[in-house]
Amino acid sequence: MTRFFVFLAFVLSGSLLAAGELSLRQTEKGYDISVDGKLFAGYVTDGGGTPIIWPIYGPTGKKMSRDFPMIERDDKTEAKDHPHHRSLWFTHGDVNGLDFWALKQKIVHRKFVAAKSDGKTVTIVTENDWIDKEDQTLCSDVRTLRFGETDGMRFIDVDVTVTAIQDRVVFGDTKEGSFAVRVPGTMDVTAKKRNPDWGGRIVNAEGHTDDNAWAKRSAWVDYTGPVEDEVLGIAILNHPSSFRYPTYWHVRTYGLFAANPFGIHDFEKKEEKVGELVLKKGESFTLRYRVLFHQEDADIAKAFEKYAASK
Repeated sequence: MTRFFVFLAFVLSGSLLAAGELSLRQTEKGYDISVDGKLFAGYVTDGGGTPIIWPIYGPTGKKMSRDFPMIERDDKTEAKDHPHHRSLWFTHGDVNGLDFWALKQKIVHRKFVAAKSDGKTVTIVTENDWIDKEDQTLCSDVRTLRFGETDGMRFIDVDVTVTAIQDRVVFGDTKEGSFAVRVPGTMDVTAKKRNPDWGGRIVNAEGHTDDNAWAKRSAWVDYTGPVEDEVLGIAILNHPSSFRYPTYWHVRTYGLFAANPFGIHDFEKKEEKVGELVLKKGESFTLRYRVLFHQEDADIAKAFEKYAASK
């Protein structure tokens, strides 16, 4: 009888971790991605001046990014700072001296190149233009996003190739960027100052934690903490083929979680801005990340090995 219950528990736990069927549906704002009919993520072509992914639901159905400022409500769990932090997004604070990070300039969705599901993953490919003050395109990007599940976790792979359209495009050396998630308010490290039951932890591949993970280069960083009644996590993995791997991390204890390969001046306290990237017309660079949404006991080092081995 004991063996029967052990076997039954194994079967049930396996079924809970089994990958669901992924599907997508076009909306007025972009696309919704679902798992077994329940919303996983929304791709929004215009999240207030830039494309964003919002909302995002993790493997247990909990929201895994901050709702503000897309939804403004009386919610003590969410700090109302930095309104340009919009769920999951990619911008930069200095492109030819223009600030896309603070949404002073717009990244405009031009078209969907592809949007498809094979049941196991959803793939969305978009083209976007970075617009200057004269309403001219500075550079364009192609984003390939893959949504899926693996080993009990949900993932969003984001590959971005940016190409210069103007004769000279400079991605400046600033910490204000670039590929980012704003974590749920109860999960940020400093949340415990607002409520003793809240507050999370940051750790990178080398074991640096919390504030000590800021400005470090690392293959991955994991941000874990309470979301409603359980401990959940968001890990961002940097693929070895990505520009300037391993990236620097602009990850903050108040909830900003960003990979930034450009801000070397700020991160290493250099006198010169050695982190800038100058592109001539037609030149490009590619960034590659996997964002994992996981439960407390996930093995992020193992997950990185699996991701790093992928093409």
